[in-house]
Amino acid sequence: MFKKILIANRGEIACRVIKTARRMGILTVAVYSDADRDALHVEMADEAVHIGPAAASESYLVAEKIIAACKATGAEAVHPGYGFLSERASFCAELEKQGIVFIGPKPKAIMAMGDKIESKKFANAAGVSTVPGHLGVIEDAAHAEVIAGGIGYPVMIKASAGGGGKGMRIAWNEAEVRDGFERASSEAKSSFGDDRVFIEKFIVEPRHIEIQVLADAHGNVVYLGERECSIQRRNQKVAEEAPSPFLDEKTRKAMGDQSVALAKAVDYQSAGTVEFIVDRDRNFYFLEMNTRLQVEHPVTELVTGIDLVEQMIRVAAGEPLALAQEEIRLDGWAIESRLYAEDPYRNFLPSIGRLTRYRPPAEGRTGNLVVRNDTGVFEGAEISMYYDPMIAKLCTWAPTRLEAIEAMGRALDGFVVDGIEHNVPFLSALMKHPRWREGRLSTGFIAEEYPDGFAPMKPDRTEEATLAAIALSASLIETNRRERFADRLRAASGTLREHWVVKTGDSHVAVRLIDGLVTIPFDMEMAIEGENSSVVTDWRPGDPVWSGTVGGRNITAQIRPVLNGLRIDWQGLSVTAKVLSPRHAELDRLMPVKLPPDTSKLLLCPMPGLVVSIAVAEGQEVKAGETLAIVEAMKMENVLRADRDLVVSKINAAAGESLAVDAVIMEFA
Repeated sequence: MFKKILIANRGEIACRVIKTARRMGILTVAVYSDADRDALHVEMADEAVHIGPAAASESYLVAEKIIAACKATGAEAVHPGYGFLSERASFCAELEKQGIVFIGPKPKAIMAMGDKIESKKFANAAGVSTVPGHLGVIEDAAHAEVIAGGIGYPVMIKASAGGGGKGMRIAWNEAEVRDGFERASSEAKSSFGDDRVFIEKFIVEPRHIEIQVLADAHGNVVYLGERECSIQRRNQKVAEEAPSPFLDEKTRKAMGDQSVALAKAVDYQSAGTVEFIVDRDRNFYFLEMNTRLQVEHPVTELVTGIDLVEQMIRVAAGEPLALAQEEIRLDGWAIESRLYAEDPYRNFLPSIGRLTRYRPPAEGRTGNLVVRNDTGVFEGAEISMYYDPMIAKLCTWAPTRLEAIEAMGRALDGFVVDGIEHNVPFLSALMKHPRWREGRLSTGFIAEEYPDGFAPMKPDRTEEATLAAIALSASLIETNRRERFADRLRAASGTLREHWVVKTGDSHVAVRLIDGLVTIPFDMEMAIEGENSSVVTDWRPGDPVWSGTVGGRNITAQIRPVLNGLRIDWQGLSVTAKVLSPRHAELDRLMPVKLPPDTSKLLLCPMPGLVVSIAVAEGQEVKAGETLAIVEAMKMENVLRADRDLVVSKINAAAGESLAVDAVIMEFA
């Protein structure tokens, strides 16, 4: 077994590998760029080596620097994680040449399966079912239009060397093919240094289901069930689960057997994932084989009890698999939510900055529930514009799917992240979405259910009552501590005021205290809009997480002080609550509503990013839908289009400039 390994990656996956290596008694070496000097993976590793500037192209993607770090530290092997150099055959080959073990497949398998065009050719030759498409290199946009027309719309344009949703576009007509080809090619070159793309038929109502395989150097290959990854945004996975709620045992076995056959055909060694698209009739088609560890691997680990990183290390060390196919069992259900530094209320645009508060839910087993959080950040860490926006991967396990979903909802509601925008509100709302809970999924789920983007949700009457109970209990506890029941809170008799009104958003909820005594822990009977309800909590002032029961129902919510009230975040809701006396509530109803400033004549930068190009000139007339500018953030190009016919009066930014969020790019007449 290895004595020391180097992790050629960063963030949560580097931390994840370090944890397993430490448990196995293996020393670890981290590498880091200028931007990651104070990163968590650097702190966790036994040694750390600086490898260059913040840009990945000058640090994490430079194979020579990784190899030099191995030689300087005496690392015997390299675990590449995912992304960066994990699927670059030349890197693997050079490591072998230098006598360093690559903890992953051999160059032959990476070359055969790592390139999406070549992998489909190989799969076709091996008799694997594939999606109809054109596997040759596309010369230009005009060539792409001809090919797409022959296949039949809609089509998917994909980067040959792509991954993580980058360099991928769906086109429904000729115009979208031309634009999609340009954008996919540009993103592919920026992200992977390879601008080749290919085109295939887009399956309507598809489900994205993948099979995890493990293979050793002795000819043994097994599959570890499937993961469903159909909840995606811009082809980037958002939530995953294992097993799939859609597959039956017959289809699972057929997909598993085909995946094993493919792995054997390329003499695969290590952990790998065979991805399929599955239609409504459970017909499945090979998409690609990822010759690396997948981001979503924790859900497979939770339902199988198998540490995939450990298996990768053991296979790389020459050990045979200690697992036979008949020994592998799927136990319970696991859900993974990817927490991203992106603003769900601004169409999920990236957000950067410092984590002023970062408090994930407690990990471990409680009864029949398990919570796991794979992360590479900490309170005070900075989310930069140079790398993937992932903050953490939150996972829950339970005996059943619904129990796992309920556990995930509570864990998300208690996951505190301040200082940047993030997608926790969306993930929390997803956990209570009827279609998600029923398992009626497709890769178009987010686009179909949120066609206009994810907007702030409005609570119904039952939810308003719960929010009112949380707000009033927190207010009474806070006041009890601060003023010890000062006279202004009491009626003339000296008792606590009985009647209150809690404003939740635009609604006013009447609350009457049945038990007028504030105890610690808090336990009080209230009549909320005439309905009696007990409210119990051990919340303390300053704690951002309120947990307790309202009417016997377990509730976890986040509360933060705002001007004259509290902001409460719960199950995708984000509401400002104000606790008022009945008289103050009457006056509050008379207050005018403050309107937001008019920005209709401005194009604002929706996220911190780099201006790739300005597509218009001052004085130009622009039609609705035309491109105004392209801004890149976290390796993704965002096209900013005109929402109506307009005339450009002034341009305030130029290509190559770095802009802050809401910076004015241009003005309109």
